[in-house]
Order: sequence, then C-alpha cells, then structure tokens
Amino acid sequence: MQTNGPKLQNGTMKSKPKKARVAVLISGTGSNLQALIDSTQAPSSSARIVVVISNKAAVTGLDKAARAGIPTRVINHKLYKSRVEFDTAIDQVLGEFSTDIVCLAGFMRILSGPFVRKWNGKMLNIHPSLLPSFKGANAHEQALDAGVTVTGCTVHFVAEDVDAGQIILQEAVPVQRGDTVATLSERVKLAEHKIFPAALQLVASGAVWLEEDGKLCWVKEEPAWKEV
Repeated sequence: MQTNGPKLQNGTMKSKPKKARVAVLISGTGSNLQALIDSTQAPSSSARIVVVISNKAAVTGLDKAARAGIPTRVINHKLYKSRVEFDTAIDQVLGEFSTDIVCLAGFMRILSGPFVRKWNGKMLNIHPSLLPSFKGANAHEQALDAGVTVTGCTVHFVAEDVDAGQIILQEAVPVQRGDTVATLSERVKLAEHKIFPAALQLVASGAVWLEEDGKLCWVKEEPAWKEV
C-alpha cells in the first residue's frame, strides 16, 4: 500500500522534502505555463506552482491555471504610473504567496532594476533563440532574416540587461527550407516545453544555482542536459 504521508526510515519518521514555491508570470496563451503545470504535478517534482500572475485580463493562460486549481492574479500594468510601481505590485503578490522562484513564461514586460536585483538567481526566463543570438523581440523573424540553419531556445536566469543572464539550458531546432515565423515558432515551442520544466526542476532541486559573483554552478560537472 502506498501512502502520501511521511515515510518511516530506520525507525524514524522522515517528512517529504519541501517543494519550491513557484510563481509564473504570463501575458497570453500560457503554452509554456501548461508545460510547467504538467511537470510540477508529478510526485517527483521539486517545485509546485502557487500562483499565476498576468498583466492582461481574459487571457487563456489564466484559464489553464484555473483548471489546474492554481490561484491567479491580474495586475494591469496600464494602471501604474511607472515600471517600478507595477513591479512593486507584483512583488507584493509574490510575498503573499511566499514565492521562492519566479518563472517568466511569455511575460511581455521588461522588469525594473530593483525588482530584478531582488530576485537575482531566483527568476527564470524562456527565450526563443540560442542566446546570445537574436535577443529581444521578434527572435524568429531575426533568425529567418539572418538565414541561419539552426535556431532554438534558451532558459536563463534573468539579469538587468535583456536576455543577458546566465544560461541554464538550451536546445537547438533546425530551420527548414520554406519556414515562416509561424512554422518555426511552433517547432521551437516544442523544445521550449521540454527545457523550461527541466530547468525549473534543476533550480528548484538545488542542482543549479547562481553564485553572488554571477557564476553559474552545477552540482554535477556533467549535467544530464547539455548546452548547445
């Protein structure tokens, strides 16, 4: 018989390891959010999503969170006079839910310096290119215009400079002849849905972390996922 309570080992009760409390910030459909939800629902997950925050109301990502029983909050950036005020409102919600890790999953706002510094080493972002190539918006269009044969996606710690944080995981995706932004985006999304949950598990489990000097550290010298 299986039980979900504390396990008895060597005559003593051993509690389950505490799972990292994760907040996911979104702005739209939440396809990467769904991948994170699916992965964190596994019993072996080192993380659990405690809140989903959107800067836009009535987006489908909020519906996905609600179906999974995850609390949601809408913080409309247009209601704030400055980026710092908006970020402060987000930070208050993160505190309300005792957040350990923040994941940016299609969150289309640039965060302020004070917010990024506060969450340094605890905030992850997914970007649809093999950074440092094709930073910023329109990454797929940039890749097609450059004529590259390989692109991909990157999960990285968030830094004050856009798309410049330490890289945790990357996966390459071939560019096919005749690709459009739409077709390339769909293939890259499949890779995103693999490596974002994997990167979150690495950080939540303590297998990967960011030192105070900005250096990326791994528990293992040879990670199971290799960077491209």
